[in-house]
Amino acid sequence: MRPNNKIVIRDGASILYDNDGHQCIAFTHLVEGHGIQANQFLLIDENRAALIDPGGDLTYTPLSIELSKRVSISELDYIFASHQDPDIIASLPRWMMHSKCNVVTSKLWSRFLPHLASTFVTQRFGADLDERIISIPDEGMSISFGRSVIQAVPAHFLHSVGNFQFYDPVSKILFTGDVGASLMDDDADLPVTDFHQHIQHMKGFHQRYMASNKACRIWANRARQLDIEMLVPQHGSPFVGKEMVHRFFDWISELRCGTDLMDDSGFSGL
Repeated sequence: MRPNNKIVIRDGASILYDNDGHQCIAFTHLVEGHGIQANQFLLIDENRAALIDPGGDLTYTPLSIELSKRVSISELDYIFASHQDPDIIASLPRWMMHSKCNVVTSKLWSRFLPHLASTFVTQRFGADLDERIISIPDEGMSISFGRSVIQAVPAHFLHSVGNFQFYDPVSKILFTGDVGASLMDDDADLPVTDFHQHIQHMKGFHQRYMASNKACRIWANRARQLDIEMLVPQHGSPFVGKEMVHRFFDWISELRCGTDLMDDSGFSGL
């Protein structure tokens, strides 16, 4: 058993949760070259496995190697995609080719994902390609996973118009996509310890990529209703423990961003 509020680094991965056959594992250093640092997540419940935001071609090979140490890739059940960006889901064709996974994403983006598939993938799977994409309605939904569920939590306009986060009620982790992201190449596997100092790594990103303070407040009010022990973004460091989680809620609820920073001259932020 691993305490729910402590991250353990093991075999090059961050073990976010590990108890009674349920695991949440983060890979934080698989992107090489000029790509932005990004985190990928593997969830395991007994013999079921799911990926959250697996990334693009930069991460496919190293991520598949890491997964093969822990699960059978061919038996992967789900890929959860918070939104449509390349660093989220551009590797989709490879995962669909080499596993039986279904892809879970917003109904807005489920119509576009087939555009990522190569002609070979389209010809091989045909109509089955559409059947393997699960569309999330705007209000969210719960997806059966092992002995529990994964909850798709609406986070629209943060930053995508159709954006979802994924909540694991067993580990009490909310995988937040770009919300809470920080731009840092080093120490992304380490939790935030000094929130005030950490703001410099995430303020500019949130001002530019989040649509408005209204969208931030609506999301924070919704997220506060969940029992959350950890916020884990797709970029940068996680927020561990209820005190740090609620400090982030307080901060983003007051943040002016996106259209709040626009005037006739254009965007006045970064």
